Amino acid sequence: GFIDKSGTLVIPCKYDYSGSFSEGLAGIQLNGKYGFIDKSGTEVIPCKYDNARSFSEGLAGIRLNGKCGFIDKSGTLVISCKYDNARSFSEGLAGIQLNGKYGFIDKSGTEVIPCKYDNAVPFNEGLASVELNGKFGFVDKSGSLVIPCKYDVANSFDNGRSLVFLNGKRGYVNKSGVETWD
Repeated sequence: GFIDKSGTLVIPCKYDYSGSFSEGLAGIQLNGKYGFIDKSGTEVIPCKYDNARSFSEGLAGIRLNGKCGFIDKSGTLVISCKYDNARSFSEGLAGIQLNGKYGFIDKSGTEVIPCKYDNAVPFNEGLASVELNGKFGFVDKSGSLVIPCKYDVANSFDNGRSLVFLNGKRGYVNKSGVETWD
């Protein structure tokens, strides 16, 4: 359930799981299935999904019958359930997995960055961390590898730089690929 800032119970404790509110809706689980409620506690999207991510940029990733797709806030399936995994939308793109490899789609479901990476982190500040053969680098929204996959770990960009690790060293890389090591 949910309480307000004063500690008053405003949505009864009847769910097996409840996520945080995002874009006015919270994911809930009831009897093993996921759906969404609004801030009044009304179930606006029925609990019928095997799993669900929070809403981001108007869409939520859902899993149904072993495959992932995306719904809008009315519960309408807008990107069909055909992916093995799906990340949340960020900066207009969402990471998706097909046949063990990750790429990115836009909100129409068009694959804009091919599924060729071992892992992909959501876009932040125009770049997304991707993994290839155990090493991380960064792609831009056109899919160009702008910082080579050479890091052991590469975090999302924040204030123009990413925290990276390489051969036991910790440092930062900026969007041009210039490194600063601690």
